[in-house]
Amino acid sequence: MDATAAAKRLKINRFLPYWAVFQADLKQTLRSWIYRVWVLVSLGAAVGWLLYRFGARQVGGFVQPAPEMMGDLLSWVALGSVTLIIVLTAGAICSERGTVADSVLSRGISRFQYFLGKWHARLVVVLGTFLAIALLAFVGSFLMLHTESLSFSGCLVALATVAALLVMVVTCGVSVSALSNNTVVSIAVVWMALYGVGFVLSLLPETIPSPDRTLQALPNVLKGFYDWQMLSRLISGSLSMSLLVGLVGMIGFSRKDV
Repeated sequence: MDATAAAKRLKINRFLPYWAVFQADLKQTLRSWIYRVWVLVSLGAAVGWLLYRFGARQVGGFVQPAPEMMGDLLSWVALGSVTLIIVLTAGAICSERGTVADSVLSRGISRFQYFLGKWHARLVVVLGTFLAIALLAFVGSFLMLHTESLSFSGCLVALATVAALLVMVVTCGVSVSALSNNTVVSIAVVWMALYGVGFVLSLLPETIPSPDRTLQALPNVLKGFYDWQMLSRLISGSLSMSLLVGLVGMIGFSRKDV
């Protein structure tokens, strides 16, 4: 009777497999050499650019407005990070093809939980790192340069816009990785798809938001001069497409032989 009562009181945590995959992938990604290269390159670019502009102002008296400087910095960090983020995410699942069957089928972890754990871990790492680097750059600019022309709301909108674009990059990488059997093929497919879509969007009328035009307009956004309706369409569109691509990847992975 006691054993039966204890069994009835036992609660099963259905999120435990997901949490285990999330934690394991988070630690694995943070120890990855690709992630460390991305962080070093991004930090180096941010610190180098700030020191260069500070030296130009102190020695030569050349003053670049903070919105233009921070807009260039965010654009370079975002564009320079895309390829490394694709490499970091496109092998999230297919690189473990030899062990996926054991992880998913032999340890009580459903494929949905496995995919979600990988997806969310990569999102947390990429977005957390980008926001940390961006905040350090903003703090450095406040300490070293004149930033009176920066708008607080504009800074938040600029960060949210770039973050939404990065969510799309991460989601495409993990989803293609779930459907592919080869990491190199996944990287090539994601890279060509993202840059191809970005190029096509840049050719469309200006009323249609595109990543290229949005990054070019970041200085005005940082000043507080922005079309919120257009930016909200870009952010909501990126997040909606990310959700759709994530669902396709998750359903496809659930039906795929591992």
